[in-house]
Amino acid sequence: MARSGASDVHIASLSTICRAGAAAGGQFYLQSSPEFAMKRLLAAGSGPIYQICRAFRDAESGRLHNPEFTLLEWYRPGFDHHGLMDELDTLMSRVLGPAGTARRLTYREAFVEHGGLDVFEASTHALLARAEDSGLTLSGDSPVERDMLLDFLFSHVVQPALGDGRVYVYDFPASQAALARVRATRPPVAERFELFLNGIEIANGYHELADADEQRQRFAADGVARKRLGLAQMPVDERLLAALTHGLPDCAGVAVGLDRLFMIAAGESSIQAMMAFPVARA
Repeated sequence: MARSGASDVHIASLSTICRAGAAAGGQFYLQSSPEFAMKRLLAAGSGPIYQICRAFRDAESGRLHNPEFTLLEWYRPGFDHHGLMDELDTLMSRVLGPAGTARRLTYREAFVEHGGLDVFEASTHALLARAEDSGLTLSGDSPVERDMLLDFLFSHVVQPALGDGRVYVYDFPASQAALARVRATRPPVAERFELFLNGIEIANGYHELADADEQRQRFAADGVARKRLGLAQMPVDERLLAALTHGLPDCAGVAVGLDRLFMIAAGESSIQAMMAFPVARA
């Protein structure tokens, strides 16, 4: 549990009231990932660390989702996102066996190859037209946001075309940096990657943001977005910001969805087959 939940608009945190000791009466959130706590340990000098743990996200259930799931998360001081992709791919080969060379594509290259457009150059109007051609339906009063269009196109057009095997997509748009560093190229890109296995997202990794002031600004931007969408406001994690102010080592981190990984390794079609008690039987 933590006193702060995920600020990301795409993540719904599960909360509880704790009645124990000094925490009595306080609202806590079940971790949607162990990231904030692990970064506090890194700032305290832990060195490289890993964790296999339960994580919790509300409103997520289906073939590839369950409100309670298992993550493997680790951090490597001195690594960037490219170095961590190398290490992650070694793990994938150990778990799945050698199965050819993994492909690596920038986000831009993935869209050009599988979506037929350069999303860094395309106008929002062009993205909307492409999304509508691919089945997006908007109500008359729905706001059209660029990142929403990019998410739709990536999940409905690009991701299904990635094919079998291991595919790493990296250097996302700066607007989708989440907790990753932004590299000041033209256009700027987030030093973030995702691993897709047979077209299914398995892992999400960052060259980690270490600037406390920028992190506070991102939390504030998330708060504005959550208010606009009618979502609950999340308390700012001041302990994480204090840790970043103290000093987070230059590092990269990655979270791997073990239920999905084991599902693919076992030749199953649903993560429910990997769980003794998915939510329907909880």
